[in-house]
Amino acid sequence: MCGITGWVSFDRDLTTEHRALDAMTETMACRGPDDRGTWSEGPAALGHRRLAIIDLPGGRQPMTVRTPGGTVAMVYSGEAYNFTELRRELTARGHEFTTDSDTEVVLRGYVEWGDTVAERLNGMYAFAVWDGRHDKLVMIRDRMGIKPFYLYPTPDGVLFGSEPKAILANPLVRPRVGLDGLRELFTMVKTPGHAVWEGMREVAPGTVVTVDRDGLRTRTYWRLETRPHPDDRDTTVATVRDLLDDIVRRQLVADVPRCTLLSGGLDSSAMTALAARQLAEQGEKVRSFAVDFVGRTDNFVADELRSTPDTPFVHDVARLARTDHQDIVLDVASLADPAVRERVIRARDLPAGFGDMDTSLLLLFRAVRDQSTVALSGESADEVFGGYLQFFDEGARSADTFPWLFQFARHFGDDAGVLRSDLAKALDLEHYVADSYHSAVTEIQRLAGESDFEFRMRRMSYLHLTRFVRALLDRKDRMSMAVGLEVRVPFCDHRLVEYVYNAPWALKSFDGREKTLLREATRDVLPQSVYDRVKSPYPSTQDPDYGRALQDQVKDLLARPGHRVFDLVDREKADRAAHRTEMSTQADRRGLERTLDLAHWLDLYAPELTLA
Repeated sequence: MCGITGWVSFDRDLTTEHRALDAMTETMACRGPDDRGTWSEGPAALGHRRLAIIDLPGGRQPMTVRTPGGTVAMVYSGEAYNFTELRRELTARGHEFTTDSDTEVVLRGYVEWGDTVAERLNGMYAFAVWDGRHDKLVMIRDRMGIKPFYLYPTPDGVLFGSEPKAILANPLVRPRVGLDGLRELFTMVKTPGHAVWEGMREVAPGTVVTVDRDGLRTRTYWRLETRPHPDDRDTTVATVRDLLDDIVRRQLVADVPRCTLLSGGLDSSAMTALAARQLAEQGEKVRSFAVDFVGRTDNFVADELRSTPDTPFVHDVARLARTDHQDIVLDVASLADPAVRERVIRARDLPAGFGDMDTSLLLLFRAVRDQSTVALSGESADEVFGGYLQFFDEGARSADTFPWLFQFARHFGDDAGVLRSDLAKALDLEHYVADSYHSAVTEIQRLAGESDFEFRMRRMSYLHLTRFVRALLDRKDRMSMAVGLEVRVPFCDHRLVEYVYNAPWALKSFDGREKTLLREATRDVLPQSVYDRVKSPYPSTQDPDYGRALQDQVKDLLARPGHRVFDLVDREKADRAAHRTEMSTQADRRGLERTLDLAHWLDLYAPELTLA
């Protein structure tokens, strides 16, 4: 897994810049608690923090290979699940390995194939290679954007890192955010390449970025493409199952304790059950963990989003799959703890706006990390198989905007409702979203002869897989790596994504229910209760004491009239929210959580804001 960072400056000798490189590297300490390393040569400097997963003694980084033309050095974050096959191929081509790590396979793969090694990898990864043979830096990110990767062009090179904080630690960079950055913060659109911080951008998923003395160039090596789907229903279901069996088997490989994250929904239950069956063949049991809240099951109140509590379904799966299961039960004091909120903001570098669903995820991961280093998650199955409410809502299907925004407005209100009116006017979020949406839909290829309805559903799938899922993957990565936990996402395997994306909606939902293909492909390992269960999103506390705790914290903030948060937030709106008598739903709490997130972010990062 790990955290990577680096600096290329063609006009200076970076071997003298140890202090700056060390500062950048240490920002990644949470991502890599097991080891650290730096390397520099001429215009290039690389830093690495390691979370040891495979070949614990042999995978140290930065890793180098000496060639007749010069040194090739790499820093790497992630996992290549097909490294064993690639190692055999490279060995046959004459490469000699000194470690058992996937890192060395990727490095020697680059030496052999150059940046086309990206097309050969199956996994989640972000890595940078300094190629001393040609004096160039090559940066590569995985197809789905599972692992984060940021860059900051400079007049004579580039800075990069797994997270913005690594780049912000360099003295060349000032923490600035303008209107476009704020627009991205207050719209759930996840524009590809956008990083919020001025001058910074993401390495887009599925791309190779090369930096040399002639400048910066980008090549796309993978995109979600439209293709005919010739398979019938039975063949499609069987193919999905075959892919899942192979994916889970690959992603269980680790030299450290593994587990699964189990919510009692279809996605995590299927993944846990498949993992349990495979490990049982080796005489092992799966550890599983679930998040819960004090009193939630006994006091659960159904709403439009969640009709049932998770815990009974979690326990059904744990019994059937015979997992070694543990519920992580959180109380209001932990969820509302300002220190936990601060850690969330530090992990994400931004006030991302997921509220208690961020804090609970961080607390869950922290508890899991005490017992395991690798966890498999059901994340992204809803995007791949079509599980969200909006896939079945005619209004969302036909809306001329991102379909999840249609649902969010209904259930959570206006995400930017806390803002000062003058700032809201300057941001003009409606037009920003509209421009982003129309830019996104121009990328979608229509299959010859595809009906209008099928194309609408393809459009919904494409938008979720190239925009919405990336926000959730970033959340998952930041919360897990903040505590040194590697979370793997089997449903993001690009082979599965490509195959299911091109299956027509009539196959994805042939019984009229959500995620029918996944349900049918795994029905033999699921308890009947889970097979029949309706989609329920990631849980959120229903305890009214949580809302009251937020109100008290905002009242404390209001008592500090000079706080910078009121350059952004409307004080009167914050005051009204802090004194409301009813404060139980997510929609009720959303403005309070946004206000507190912004306040912590301003305190921690002191960004220079350009509001005009």
